[in-house]
Amino acid sequence: MKYFKLPDLGEGLQEAEIVEWHVKAGDTVKADQLLVSVETAKAIVDIPAPYDGVVAQLFGTGGSLLHVGEPLLAYEGEETGTVVGRLESGNDSQEDQFCIGAAPSTRAHLGPRATPAVRQMARQLGVDLASLHGSGAAGQLTAADVETAARQAEDKFGGEKLRGVRRSMAINMARSHAEVVPVTLYGDVDLHRWGSARDPLLRLGKAIAVACKAEPLLNAWFDSKSQSLKLHSHLDLGIAVDTPDGLFVPVLRNVGERSTEQLKEGMARLRADVKARSIPPQEMMGATITLSNFGTLFGRYANPIVMPPQVAIIGSGGIRDEVVAWQGQAVIHPILPLSLTFDHRVATGGEAARFMQALVQALEQPEG
Repeated sequence: MKYFKLPDLGEGLQEAEIVEWHVKAGDTVKADQLLVSVETAKAIVDIPAPYDGVVAQLFGTGGSLLHVGEPLLAYEGEETGTVVGRLESGNDSQEDQFCIGAAPSTRAHLGPRATPAVRQMARQLGVDLASLHGSGAAGQLTAADVETAARQAEDKFGGEKLRGVRRSMAINMARSHAEVVPVTLYGDVDLHRWGSARDPLLRLGKAIAVACKAEPLLNAWFDSKSQSLKLHSHLDLGIAVDTPDGLFVPVLRNVGERSTEQLKEGMARLRADVKARSIPPQEMMGATITLSNFGTLFGRYANPIVMPPQVAIIGSGGIRDEVVAWQGQAVIHPILPLSLTFDHRVATGGEAARFMQALVQALEQPEG
């Protein structure tokens, strides 16, 4: 057989969940014909056939989680390229022959006996094979053993495994918690010089670009493994978007160099693509700093989470009228609350404070 593996879906996308197969075993397919739709942490992606052939076997069903490089589909015919190995759940794989032929004194040091397909399933379902007793021949672990263990763990907890966007969010937040040393600053913007319109998103984007020029260190990436810092000369702004499926962060490119109309068009397109779940994966990558505009829903201040390799994230709360001291008088002005979380491994409190000051000052200018 010839095996077609799950291809690289882009930077940071190392796994995908099968949404729907568009072919079945025995089908004759043509190159570029749609094979399967998969869901990544970024979007739903359609994967076409790499060449003509007859489908011999599908690996995984709806809901199965596959990693990049794992087999997705097998074609009939001679093996070409890297041999994946026997992925059926039979009893005569090379690994099993090795186990059967092993001396008694070495068997205790070998891992659980299972075919590559069963091991792959165990990884997807989060099952520890070493904790199971195989029901197959000579104690071999079967797919049924893994499925039963996963179902029992699920029933015991009373929930179901996170998938897709929410699973990715859980992993990313845990990574941030493990790596970043977060500190949050809070400040207020007096918007009384603005007109009556109060849609601050684009103004925020342009003001963040000004602040990045004033204090470039916060518009950077930090690699903790190599202890390397990369400053960015332009602003690619990640904008957190809340959806029923979870959190998406599309990227608005080169914010500081684009006109207001261009930014409006770009933002409208990103929002539409996120809503339709048709946003290309590359449009969810490469943000140099992020904005969480949570105030459109509720709340004043927050400590938003910095997502490595980024160094900072801005949180924008809800605008409200407040009594402020202005020219010796108590007056009512619209106030926009801001939060800035930064990675203290990289930036000092002074650098973060200067960034916030530049951001507030840019936002308090009259609309122009």
